[in-house]
Formats: sequence, structure tokens, C-alpha cells
Amino acid sequence: MTILNIETSTDVCSVAVTYDGMVLCHREDFAGHNHATLLSGFIKDCLDHIAAHEMKLDAVAVSIGPGSYTGLRIGLSEAKGLCYALNIPLIGIDTLKTMAVEVMFTHDIEGDELFVPMIDARRMEVYTAVYDMALDTLVAPTPLILSPEAFDTYLADRKLLVFGNGSDKARDVITSPNAVFVGGVHPLASNMLPLAEKAFMRKDFLDLAYSVPLYLKEFQATKPKKLF
Repeated sequence: MTILNIETSTDVCSVAVTYDGMVLCHREDFAGHNHATLLSGFIKDCLDHIAAHEMKLDAVAVSIGPGSYTGLRIGLSEAKGLCYALNIPLIGIDTLKTMAVEVMFTHDIEGDELFVPMIDARRMEVYTAVYDMALDTLVAPTPLILSPEAFDTYLADRKLLVFGNGSDKARDVITSPNAVFVGGVHPLASNMLPLAEKAFMRKDFLDLAYSVPLYLKEFQATKPKKLF
């Protein structure tokens, strides 16, 4: 399957074409909040690559948060427009799980760690979740007010790999030796590959008539929790 992946949930803007487990083309910008300016050009580059190799686009996958509401709206608008025009399905990808994929494939894993991605919100708040080695969800994506006890349930007997642009704040608060902080992790379109292909095989598609941005707005309005 050929999938166009779009990731705009943070200050990084990225697009990638994936095909049967391979990344064929990708564009990334780390300069910050240039999504409105760069995204259309990145998508055109990737679509040109597909056309040049006489391939057929089967689906579009797009990050659905949590993250920057403005960035997510830009990505979703482009993705939905393509799917309407080409009559192909739209796949929604959990931003936090995309970050966990990167750590899973680039970090030295012992085998029983838990993944704790964090996206910066405001003050001492982050959007976070907890996933196991199979990327099964132990704690669903949620807003959280950081505190020293926030992850005690898991830190007692497991190592937690903590990463993302919200993890710097957590580093000063969560001091357990079982909390391992991994730097330089961003949600990227190229890391959406396994999640998008799995969703495509399961026919787990979004309804184009449904207002996904409204769902995200409701999520971000959720009152942050103090503890899990």
C-alpha cells in the first residue's frame, strides 16, 4: 500500500510517502511553526514522487493529536482535501504513539520498559500517555499536571522511557532512577509508517464527514489531571 503521511502536531512539519514498510520520500522542517507556508510544498514533492514512479496513492494518514490545535487543523485540512479529491480513505494517527515508534526503533531497549511520550502544553502541563512494548495503551492520551508522584504506579518496578518536547519539564520533577529521559524525539511523518499500515489493513478509517478538528478542540479543553 502507498500512504501519504502528514505530521503537523508540534513545531516540526513533516510529510512522508511510505510503501510496504519502506519510506520512499520525506520532507521535514524543524525551524518551527512554518506549517502553513511549507506543508503544501512538502505534499506536492511527495505526490510528484508517487507520480514519477507511476504509483497509486491508496490512503492519507494524518496526526490527530494531541498537540498544537492550529498545526493539527492545517494538517487535517490538507489531508481531508486530498482524500475528498482522490476518493481515498483517511487514517488518523495518535501523535504520542508516533513518538513511541521512534524510540522503539532507535533506542537500546531491554524489553520491559514502558513508553511515556510528552508534548508540552503550558506551565507544568503536558499531554502524555503510557504504552507498553506492544504499543498497547496503558494510559490513554491525556493532559497532565506534572508532579513528583505522577508516575509512581509504574516507576515502582518498571523503567519508563520519557521523551518529547514536554519531557524537559518532567526531568526536574520526576527524579526516580527508573525514569530514563530520551532526548531529541519529535513526532515525524516517517515514523507513522507502522501505525498507518496497520490501520489500513484493519480498514480503520476516519469518516470524512466528521469534524475531526472539533474533536481535538474538545480534547484540549479537558481539565488536566494531577495524578494517574
